[in-house]
Amino acid sequence: MIGLKIKNRIGYIVINKPKANSYDIDFMKLMADIIDEAVANDEVKVIAIKSKLKKFFCAGADINMFQKNTTDQNKEMVKYANLVAEKLSKSPKITVALLNGHTLGGGLELALACDIRLASDAEYLIGLPEVKLGLMPGNGGTQRLIRRINLSRALEFLLNGDPITPDQAFEIGLVHQFYPESEFNTLTAEYLEKLASGPAQAMSAIKQAVYQGSEMSLEEGLQLETELANSLYDTDDAKEGLKSFVERRKPTYK
Repeated sequence: MIGLKIKNRIGYIVINKPKANSYDIDFMKLMADIIDEAVANDEVKVIAIKSKLKKFFCAGADINMFQKNTTDQNKEMVKYANLVAEKLSKSPKITVALLNGHTLGGGLELALACDIRLASDAEYLIGLPEVKLGLMPGNGGTQRLIRRINLSRALEFLLNGDPITPDQAFEIGLVHQFYPESEFNTLTAEYLEKLASGPAQAMSAIKQAVYQGSEMSLEEGLQLETELANSLYDTDDAKEGLKSFVERRKPTYK
């Protein structure tokens, strides 16, 4: 259902739950454990979530099961879905979602919890259609979406529940890069490997400064930036970065 594959310092969390990677509470518990495993593995520098299914990244919660469950059971599942999203967003490692098929509801919320989203130009839809079920996103969709794209556009997107195509998602900044379907695996691997070759401590500090600083006043954010920058000066990566610059060679970060 979910597995971890490590290649070239990238921890690929591969989802394979036909027909649509729809999740339930067991899925989310397993996902939480695998994220912890990837974070704890020193070999992993970047965590990427991808689907093994051709037409779906993730269709969100299993609606049939959601309808059959009691309210308390559904609340428990949503609790674990929020835990997974929090683990991705607060991970010290950079997290990337690789969108190759329909990304809907909780599936998009999973992608929004990642730092970066890369999309294929295949024919599929991206959206948060919960309002059409008389519900609303409950795994961080409203709050993360308004921090990813223009607030008024996000509100419209949430209120009408209509999905958009990958190219439209790229146009509004919901996804960072947009690749031809035929080259998606190759180009995303190159993107991830470039990230994974970078200085992990500096990248983690930048992630912390951006996310935490965005919730602070400018003065508090600047203080946080100073503290994080100061913590890097004596690291092996900083020494290697400066030395390689002087020696005019490509740095090799640990």
